[in-house]
Amino acid sequence: MSATPTPPTPAPASSLAACASLQRLRALLLAEGGLMATLVDPQAGPGADPQDGPAQLAAAGPRAEGAREDYELVIEAIYEGYLLHYGAARVARTLDRDLGLLAGDRLYALGLARLVALGDVAAVAELADTITLSALAQGSGASELADAVWTAGARALGWGSSTAHRHAKKLVRAGSHEAVEAMRTSAIGLATSR
Repeated sequence: MSATPTPPTPAPASSLAACASLQRLRALLLAEGGLMATLVDPQAGPGADPQDGPAQLAAAGPRAEGAREDYELVIEAIYEGYLLHYGAARVARTLDRDLGLLAGDRLYALGLARLVALGDVAAVAELADTITLSALAQGSGASELADAVWTAGARALGWGSSTAHRHAKKLVRAGSHEAVEAMRTSAIGLATSR
């Protein structure tokens, strides 16, 4: 068994890194043009007072070393897609639910394509699991579990997966009542083996 470094937990306070990554996402969507550009909220950006989230947690890990901003933007795009599906997006806005789902799917695709370009196959698989497991949680009305899945997924992206994380994913798939606590344990880095 090898020790897994303990990642920081996301800070509750406003984050300059989060502001910067949301600005980069906003610029990317505007540069892409088309429908996605029309959905960019002109008020989005540093004034939104964002807090650290999955993107900052993943980018802080050793797996993102040398490409932290790239990883942060990738995760931010995918998380924004998730928020368009299930929550309140921070950069792209629409009142039309169907359009929000399509825009969310586009952001998933955009982020995953950029991650493939980075050559990180393990991260693509981890994000696919995170998207799937958070959708399962949301579908069963367990938003607290979905949040834990995102935090644990970000931890695994930045620091690598662990035995505890893989076990937690199995618990989510099985619909276990132990899944939330297992994901939280995985997310705060209590797992000591890979």
